[in-house]
Amino acid sequence: MLASAQVNLSGVWSSRLDEDFPDRLAGPELGDYGGLPINAADRLRATSWNASLITLPEYQCRVHPSDYAASFADIRMWEDRDRDTQELVAIHIHHFAWATERTIWMDGRPHPPDYALHTAMGFSTGKWDGDILTVTTTHLKEGWARRNGVARSDRATVTEHFIRHGDDLTWVIVVNDPVYFTEPLFRSRDYVFNATGQIAPYPCESVTEIIRPKGQIPHYLPNTNPFLKEYQVNHGIPEQAAMGGAETMYPEYKQKIATMPKPGGAK
Repeated sequence: MLASAQVNLSGVWSSRLDEDFPDRLAGPELGDYGGLPINAADRLRATSWNASLITLPEYQCRVHPSDYAASFADIRMWEDRDRDTQELVAIHIHHFAWATERTIWMDGRPHPPDYALHTAMGFSTGKWDGDILTVTTTHLKEGWARRNGVARSDRATVTEHFIRHGDDLTWVIVVNDPVYFTEPLFRSRDYVFNATGQIAPYPCESVTEIIRPKGQIPHYLPNTNPFLKEYQVNHGIPEQAAMGGAETMYPEYKQKIATMPKPGGAK
């Protein structure tokens, strides 16, 4: 029997950059980890990160993982239905950036065993909670939570909610990572239905941008990154707050920041 509460999400949805605009376009600054529930291991990786890493040919066309892809650009969604029963089998999402496509299975199939292939898109199954599409994703390759070195492990699981209100779509993403997060990471993104929208192709070709010795990978050894303090000094953010952690996600942390010394004597 067809579920009467199902909402049709098919069509092109245009990204609304109303949330976290600088973070989603120019990108976060090095050393800005506030508001992220990272642990010491993730902090170590983030502070060792060098932005020149993405100039390597093998990184230039590396696709965004599905839990991060919703950060910008338009998407197209469409359905697969059984021809005879018209029951919903799957929902697909095509994302402009890196032309990624993922499948959300709606036919009740189980997730594969832990040893099955992990990919950038992962393995996703969905169900309807009333008129909200709820998606569970496993089997993700290691990815990232932010473009400044904050990592997300291949043991993470992701829960998503697609909530449609007329021509507006809210996409909620909750990431649980037992390796790098001490609490779930929550994001939400807004889209508007685009009746005449089209998704352009996204050709990507790797080139040699910087000539380096073979095998050289840009990075910093622990405690040697010379640029970590710039964000703190430029914005007057205490080091403890800039380094993130679950505590920094909550509004009451503002009161604690007020008692901390500012870098460079800032007021």
